[in-house]
Amino acid sequence: MEKLKVLDYSNVFIASYFTDNCECGHSNAEHTLIYLCSGELEITDQGKKSTLHKGECAFMRRDHKMMLRKQIVDGEPYQSIVLKFSRGFLRNFYKDIPKESLPEQAYRNKESLCLLESNRPDIKSLFESIIPYFDSETQPSEELLRLKMIEGIYVLLNTDKNLYASLFDFTEPWKIDLMDYLNENYMQELTMEEIASDTGRSLATFKRDFKKISDLSPRKWLVKKRLEAAHELIRNGNKKISEVCLDVGFKNLSHFSKIYKQMYGSSPINNI
Repeated sequence: MEKLKVLDYSNVFIASYFTDNCECGHSNAEHTLIYLCSGELEITDQGKKSTLHKGECAFMRRDHKMMLRKQIVDGEPYQSIVLKFSRGFLRNFYKDIPKESLPEQAYRNKESLCLLESNRPDIKSLFESIIPYFDSETQPSEELLRLKMIEGIYVLLNTDKNLYASLFDFTEPWKIDLMDYLNENYMQELTMEEIASDTGRSLATFKRDFKKISDLSPRKWLVKKRLEAAHELIRNGNKKISEVCLDVGFKNLSHFSKIYKQMYGSSPINNI
């Protein structure tokens, strides 16, 4: 009888166990590091097949769909451990990297799958330290997960300097994705200079890059985004108008009410 077990801790550390072969389409929303404890994993990416064996590890870039065939080998079940690296984690990690340590030239690799060298002690040490949590079904602490993710990042950075450009999601080397950053920080009181600096750009480059993704100016985009978020909060009806105003980044209630009415045709109080 087929047995399977999947443990998912904070969508960061995911372990899988199957006693029968299975095949599925898979799309990574986040950059992923996968390690095979046993069995085999056949990966089909853009028509090319690669096989991951016991003790081997691979990096899968985000936003790429692959076909995965998980197979038992010589009676051993398929067992894998996955680490996922969110955009927020990678952004925070990048901010702490001494900029003088960055490689002078690093280019985003077009390949969506990178097989890592076998028998590396850093890879073996990382994943063998995680296995006991899977076997005992004990959830690791958030701090432990963070430390393991940092280990995983250094596994990749020590593999290929070009993974710097892929890992940190830069549209060009050392540039953080603008829309990701703005969607996460639109409610903050940020100057254009601060946004440019935080995303690895000069002010002129920031303005030029922003024109590529929006017909609005950065300031008008931020106001529109805040108003849309406020409109949704007001429709839910769980907060006072003054609370909504502050939550989405406006400091002046009168100004907020005026521009809200310009966008939605009625004052905020009439939308509750």
